[in-house]
Amino acid sequence: MKKSAYAAAGVDIDLGNRVKATLPQLLASTRRPGVLGKVGGFGGLFAIPAGKYEEPILVSSVDGVGTKLKVAFLMNRHDTIGEDLVNHCVNDIAVLGAEPLFFLDYLGTGKLEPHVFTEIIQGFARGCSANRCALIGGETAQMPGFYQEGEYDLSGTIVGIVEKSRMLNGQRNVKRGDVVIGIESNGLHTNGYSLARRILFDKLGYRPSGRVAELGCTMGEEMLKVHRSYGPLVQSLLKRFNPLGGVASIKAFAHITGGGFVDNIPRVLPKTADVIVRKGSWEMLPIFQLLRDRGGVEELELYQVFNMGIGMVCVVAADQAASVLKAIGRARHTAWIIGEVVRGTGKTRIE
Repeated sequence: MKKSAYAAAGVDIDLGNRVKATLPQLLASTRRPGVLGKVGGFGGLFAIPAGKYEEPILVSSVDGVGTKLKVAFLMNRHDTIGEDLVNHCVNDIAVLGAEPLFFLDYLGTGKLEPHVFTEIIQGFARGCSANRCALIGGETAQMPGFYQEGEYDLSGTIVGIVEKSRMLNGQRNVKRGDVVIGIESNGLHTNGYSLARRILFDKLGYRPSGRVAELGCTMGEEMLKVHRSYGPLVQSLLKRFNPLGGVASIKAFAHITGGGFVDNIPRVLPKTADVIVRKGSWEMLPIFQLLRDRGGVEELELYQVFNMGIGMVCVVAADQAASVLKAIGRARHTAWIIGEVVRGTGKTRIE
């Protein structure tokens, strides 16, 4: 059969349609109450639950996974980054107290490879299902000549909801004497990969497929560990420690992503307070020890680029810190008291 002119130019519409025909089966696990219609329309439809909220506030965020994609290309493994993206977005709205409603994705590539597409969507579906977030639509763009062969880009948009009276506002509620709890990450998550790749691959000569004894896996496997979701944990903590109509013991959360401790924690601080983060107060993961000890990067910069083993920070009233810490442990997350709130000007101090 003669190839269409568009296919000859590098855009195979028929292939795209065949690949997308598998979406209903792939996305079945992500359906939740509120989803209307089906994937593939001009717009995704979602009905806000009636009667559940008095003053519902929609919370949205958009993000990508940065140059972590380069590691996926090197490893020819594409089943993790979709889940990375969902979890990253879930965490970004969780810090406001919002639970996710729905997610939309964007995939841009030069040539659509069916197995790559399927692996990416499986990751999206896995992340959405685990976070009770519906995947209601997206866009797959074939753009020949725009990307290097075998490469693509991803981004995602999430929309969540929170009752206005329960929305977290650290700038109003955080005060001197509050305690800072750090919740463990499982690795680099989705930030700092440009520097990490330069140190680990270019400077130190690690190969993505090479096993690293202190990591217990290959370097590529370490760097593709899925960005941890804290959404369900945040919701359970807020339900217990910030009861409706009661005293709110949890003052703020900060997702430690691009900008590390230095740039992210100040986003939830009043201008009259600083947070002191005490180095050595948590068990640093081997990958961060490696970057610190052999990377040749100033230590302060490390805390502004990487999460250094802490994926989420929780600011709590001092008299409830021990109870919050225990609740986090019961939810099978590891956490430590890593600092406190002091008088200041809205900054993070690493000491």
